[in-house]
Amino acid sequence: MKILLPPSETKRPGGSGAPLSLEGLALSTLAGQRDAVVSALVTLSADRSAAARVLKLSERQLGDIDHNAALRCAPTMAAVDRYTGVLYDALDAASLDAAARRWLDRHVWIHSAPFGPVSALDAIPMYRLAAGASLPELAPLRRHWAGPTSQAMAQEPPAFILDLRSEAYVALGPVPVSVPSAYVRVVTDEGRALNHFNKKAKGELVRALALDRPRVHTVGGLQKWAISRGMTIRQGDTDGTIELVVSS
Repeated sequence: MKILLPPSETKRPGGSGAPLSLEGLALSTLAGQRDAVVSALVTLSADRSAAARVLKLSERQLGDIDHNAALRCAPTMAAVDRYTGVLYDALDAASLDAAARRWLDRHVWIHSAPFGPVSALDAIPMYRLAAGASLPELAPLRRHWAGPTSQAMAQEPPAFILDLRSEAYVALGPVPVSVPSAYVRVVTDEGRALNHFNKKAKGELVRALALDRPRVHTVGGLQKWAISRGMTIRQGDTDGTIELVVSS
């Protein structure tokens, strides 16, 4: 099983890892797409007013332009540690033992806007780029990423993909129809969809999987494991979706 996670707009600064190696990231066939986005961001950062406008930065976010300018030389840290926010706080990867972190690295892709899907322990620098941004001299990110990313997933197909991304990141790389998958929606026991608590529930789900490390290859296998954890995962109301049920 592979789990697809969204990134977060909030990130932990710094890092002690070597500079970014595009060829060393998961799904290595995407190196060309990654290089194009990084180059576009570095070039854009030379014009601070343009960068602020294109990236829709507030006054207090202008420091992110410097992070983008330094993408190729800045220190890195594991992607799962770089991201903060509700989902990643609930996952709390830093508190997991080595075996659980290795499981995350083998089973989790985090789908970033500049790098595409990367493994949980892939080393990435601090950056600022959202899925909906349009960079000068580059096709819109959806067009730039969608086809190549889907093809890369199809070339290294896992037995099953559990898709926990937001719709904006799904658009940057739909799971190929040739790969069995399920898209997760978080709902209350009355069926009401959630927003804020959606992220927390997804983080808690991935943490529990990393701790238990079950062998899951199908939705049925995931549901069986969930029962053992006191969780409810049920079929959604549309094909290809499942619902993670939380108390209201």
